[in-house]
Amino acid sequence: MNFHSTSQISESKAREEICRVGFSLFQRGYVHATAGNISMRMGDGFLITPTDASLGHLDPAALALLNRNGTQISGQRASKTIALHRKIYEASDHADGSLPAQCVIHTHSTHCVSLSLTTQGAELLPPLTPYFVMKVGHVPLIPYFRPGDPAAADAVALTIQKFAKQGTPIRSVMLSKLGPNVWHHDLASAMATLEELEETAKLMQLSLTRPPGHLSDAQIEELRQTFGASW
Repeated sequence: MNFHSTSQISESKAREEICRVGFSLFQRGYVHATAGNISMRMGDGFLITPTDASLGHLDPAALALLNRNGTQISGQRASKTIALHRKIYEASDHADGSLPAQCVIHTHSTHCVSLSLTTQGAELLPPLTPYFVMKVGHVPLIPYFRPGDPAAADAVALTIQKFAKQGTPIRSVMLSKLGPNVWHHDLASAMATLEELEETAKLMQLSLTRPPGHLSDAQIEELRQTFGASW
């Protein structure tokens, strides 16, 4: 599988891409006010949006640059979620069969958050549509932790390892009452995964008066065989 690593693009291009994606998400209502954050691997370190920054009004020069240990090198103060992002990068690197992360997007997407308020299961969504199965996959629901709690980062890392061991690597988790974290090999792909996730959560909510049918085991197996879906 050939991934385009974000570490292969220039730092200036990476800064522009984070701002472009942040503006797109803000304009379309996936984030609001100063909610959400975006990070990318950059060499041996990371770029991440500043704390309390609006994703709709990012300055490329103000993005925080950190080294591999999480020590800030330049830019405005890094988002407090860098600890969680670093855990995602580390866990996806070291869990056999996992999908290595090159970037992470966290939003407070309305339908995902709303669904997390009432969902009691271990995952946010069942296999409702073929594109959810193919493009998103399993979305474990992480119990509530206060924003920035290091325990949330540990819980996410353990979840990545658990699903990798089961042979169903994941690209996203849902932080209960907060929002989804989605990772991929580039920001365009991460944003597309987030869009599919939020759209599926919206479909689920629109169907709550009449619970929707799920894809059958046979239908999911066909998606595995035809498209390599990880479910």
